[in-house]
Amino acid sequence: MTEKLDLLERRRAEAELGGGAARLAAQHEKGKLSARERLDILLDEGSFVEMDKFVTARTDAAGVYGDGVVTGYGRIDGRLVYVFSQDFTVLGGSLAEAHSKKICKIMDHAVRNGAPVIGLNDSGGARIQEGVVALGAYADIFLRNTLASGVVPQISAILGPCAGGAVYSPAITDFIYMVRGTSYMFVTGPNVVKTVTHEDVTMEELGGADTHAGTSGVAHFACDSEIACLTQIRDLFRFVPSNNLADAPRGAGTDPHDRRDESLLSVVPENPNKPYDMLDVIRRVVDDGEFYEVHRDYAQNILCGFAHLGGASIGIVANQPAVLAGVLDIAASMKGARFIRFCDAFNIPIVTFEDVPGFLPGVAQEHGGIIRHGAKLLYAYCEATVPKLTVITRKAYGGAYDVMSSKHIRGDFNVAWPTAEIAVMGPKGAVEIIYRREIAEADDPVLALDAKVEEYRQQFANPYMAAAWGYVDDIIDPRDTRPRLIDALATLASKRDRNPPRKHGNIPL
Repeated sequence: MTEKLDLLERRRAEAELGGGAARLAAQHEKGKLSARERLDILLDEGSFVEMDKFVTARTDAAGVYGDGVVTGYGRIDGRLVYVFSQDFTVLGGSLAEAHSKKICKIMDHAVRNGAPVIGLNDSGGARIQEGVVALGAYADIFLRNTLASGVVPQISAILGPCAGGAVYSPAITDFIYMVRGTSYMFVTGPNVVKTVTHEDVTMEELGGADTHAGTSGVAHFACDSEIACLTQIRDLFRFVPSNNLADAPRGAGTDPHDRRDESLLSVVPENPNKPYDMLDVIRRVVDDGEFYEVHRDYAQNILCGFAHLGGASIGIVANQPAVLAGVLDIAASMKGARFIRFCDAFNIPIVTFEDVPGFLPGVAQEHGGIIRHGAKLLYAYCEATVPKLTVITRKAYGGAYDVMSSKHIRGDFNVAWPTAEIAVMGPKGAVEIIYRREIAEADDPVLALDAKVEEYRQQFANPYMAAAWGYVDDIIDPRDTRPRLIDALATLASKRDRNPPRKHGNIPL
């Protein structure tokens, strides 16, 4: 038995060495951690349990244990998670049959046991030596990503190259984290792009972290280092549940529930055309001012992220008046819709802070499909059955008023600040249409316009008409926003709402 145990230890050591000391050193020289070092940072100390350590490739391409991926399960803050970490030191982390089967096995376990899946991607793509088998292996993973969607959270960290078919598994998952300078995602690399389109572009420009976090919107987070990336993933699990039947974790709840913030009285400028930062509102309302922002660098005219409110985990969607006046455009609509659907799938209440002048006009937006993309945001809000709370801080104009979780699309608790302007359109635009002839014929058209704008503002651009119709439940003192929202959340904790029985809806993709 002693000899057999010695052999076991030798083979374990061999498996844990991956592609060997030289390749591990090369990985470190690139500023990258090894597959196992990443798991050590991601998971609670000593919690990782490896599965399929001694699996080998189905071809003669490599006789290395593990076949280029480390799989298993562990804990984050004591909660079960399933993980895979691709090992670039073994055949460039390339994916083939055995590699895929290991990933599929832990995904099946995750769904069966109701635990999140975290994939640490660092792969050169499909293993050429296994041909079409490698392509089929990717499809096996894609199917599981799809079936697990909305059942357990799926998180992807891109920690190296991710090209070709390999990008589509992360694309199906809920959140993608990337690292500046070392991680890349693209369907075709710079060389192919140059050959086909004659465009010269670097890997970073084509598919780097900042490109996907700020321009394409493919990535939700761009991090400065792998350690920062893995730490941020750990932080995410302070807000999201383990599965679609579990409750989200509660926060510390030490911030007083009845706390009123005097500064909320002055956060919205007297001049309705002057911008302000909606983050100032959010941080003054949520527990301890902590907001875990998602997609921070993309479509910055809308804010999405997680927080705790009275200890309860919530998802926040908010117009951002400091960027494009908080207008809704194609990118903002897609960003908001995606986030809302995640929250609804995992039973996280949605709190909306609204200050929206409408949808962005222009040829580019119309030709780009703002009607279709804007409908995604509307659809997501309409479809959501979780508690939905809305605070109108200032503008709520036109169709955008309807879209932003209005009472008409099953908003549960809708309140407005006294500064709210709820109308079909802004005062100036409305007056120029309604009183066009009267203003043109006036002795002083400018003075006449100003007078009519003020008259319209006093009569229509306020929250009292909407309140008279019951379209907002109350007009509140801004200082009471936090306690009123916490009370509403507690009231809605037992909410029951269902959509009509169906296979699935047909969101305007």
